[in-house]
Amino acid sequence: MEKKFFTPREVTVGGFGNVDKIIVGGNNPVTIQTMWKEGIIGVKDDPVKLEEIKSKIASLKMLGCDIIRFAVPDMESAESFIEICKATSMPLVADIHFDYRLALKCLEGPVAAIRINPGNIGARDRVEAVVNGCREKGVAIRIGVNSGSLPHDLREKVEKGLMSRSVALSETAARESAVFDELNFNQFVVSMKASSVQETIEANEDFASKYDIPLHVGVTEAGPLITGVVKSTLAFSHLLREGIGSTIRVSLSSAPENEVITGLEILRECGKRKGGVTLVSCPRCGRQGFDVHAFMNRWQNTLLSMKKDITVAVMGCVVNGPGEGKHADIGIAGAGGKAIIFKKGEIVRTVDEKDADNVFREELNSL
Repeated sequence: MEKKFFTPREVTVGGFGNVDKIIVGGNNPVTIQTMWKEGIIGVKDDPVKLEEIKSKIASLKMLGCDIIRFAVPDMESAESFIEICKATSMPLVADIHFDYRLALKCLEGPVAAIRINPGNIGARDRVEAVVNGCREKGVAIRIGVNSGSLPHDLREKVEKGLMSRSVALSETAARESAVFDELNFNQFVVSMKASSVQETIEANEDFASKYDIPLHVGVTEAGPLITGVVKSTLAFSHLLREGIGSTIRVSLSSAPENEVITGLEILRECGKRKGGVTLVSCPRCGRQGFDVHAFMNRWQNTLLSMKKDITVAVMGCVVNGPGEGKHADIGIAGAGGKAIIFKKGEIVRTVDEKDADNVFREELNSL
């Protein structure tokens, strides 16, 4: 029998003050998220650090990031987070655990969303305080559920083999969502994260078959770059093709740029994003005459940040360069200390390798 899933309702993230407005859910584009990797204590009183963060946020936005989540573990971090929110138009999410007062503090600034795990926030009156604060400010909430936050009765069923962990995750999310429904608050997104690809798929499928709540999809603690990319690609591609997932984060033990780039590529390959720069590069071999790896390291983020709908080929040798990359709008290859620039398979310039970057930039800008 064909599985049927609800079309998620719309949730507004941001859209007030200087903050960009993003609609999550409905038939809107799937958004890409990442998480800030460093602590932010002291940023409030350090204009240089604040400017560095602002610049990096701008770079992530150019790469295709839509939303960034920041851990806010204490009041000093909350104060710094407010200043960061004021400094950028990027919708920022405050990640709160244990202390609901941190969420209320963050609401004093232009925070776009609050992420809480009701299971560790405490009594219902604390959850209600956060919900009411978000309602008053027009701020969205993400309910975060993971295997470490299962209620005692569900955890016991899982341990006894009476319930799968994926169903327990879905049931936990349903219970938390019911509280928000009782409070007449519907501007929230749910995430159910497991480190297992199959559990992530099953939990999200189960929930999406019962509720119209937008889902943030991610494989938690996915691992280092290669492991995390593989796990996230398997889980996301399966769910996205079923229409499940309104927003995603590729969780990697790596730079946030790699999370964004991976998320963007997954969305493109699943037909959820169109346009932008498509990169084609050879893996390199003993025949190489051009350092593909070094060139890609220098150019990758710049190319992916460009607002051009083009294909760029970076090839290791002139034997395969223009031939294998003939479909590319522009490409580069080399041999014997020379670099060739080609367009649609035709060589347009041959230069010394030391001038390759500058000439490539000239030809790229001419497109």
